[in-house]
Amino acid sequence: MLNEVERHTLLRIARETLKAALGGTPEPRVTVASEALQAPCGAFVTLKNHGRLRGCIGTFSARRPLWETIQEMAAAALRDPRFLGHPVTVRELGEVDIEISVLSPLEKTTDPLREIELGRHGICIEGALGSGCFLPQVATETGWTKEEFLSHCSAGKAGLEPDAWRRPGVAVYRFEAEVFGEEK
Repeated sequence: MLNEVERHTLLRIARETLKAALGGTPEPRVTVASEALQAPCGAFVTLKNHGRLRGCIGTFSARRPLWETIQEMAAAALRDPRFLGHPVTVRELGEVDIEISVLSPLEKTTDPLREIELGRHGICIEGALGSGCFLPQVATETGWTKEEFLSHCSAGKAGLEPDAWRRPGVAVYRFEAEVFGEEK
C-alpha cells in the first residue's frame, strides 16, 4: 500500500511526463528515494476528460521500478490506439484527470465465477488468438455481472468469442489494483 506522498509523487511524475510528451521536450528527470516506488511493479495509467476515457495503457510486467513504469505508461497512454484519430492535445491537458492503478501479480484462476470478486479483481484473458484485460474498476463503472465482465473482456478486449473464457486452452487471470487519481 502506497502512502499519500508516494501516490502524489507518481501522479506528479505522470502529469510532468504528459506535459513533456505533448510539448515535445524530454521526459522529466526524476529522483525517487521511496523503496515502494523503486520496487518493480506493473501499473496502468488512465486518462479521462470529464469522465470520458482518453487513453489507458499499462503493463503487468514488474521488471522496472514502479516510478519508471508510471513514466513509461503515461507517455504511452497518449498513444492509445483507440484515440489515434483524436489524441489528447496540449490545450486539453488541463482538463485531463490522471488515474493510476498499481497492480498485484497475476493469479491464474481455475473457476473464474467463484474466484473473481467484482470491484476487487481485474481480469486478464489469454487465448491462442488474443488477450485482453479489464481493471477492477471497470466492473463497478459498468455494473456488469461476472459473466458479462468476463464475456466483454473475451470479445471486446481479447478478440475472442464472448464465451471463450469458459473454454479449455483459454486462461483467465485475476489481479488486484491500488487505484488513485488526481483530486480536482
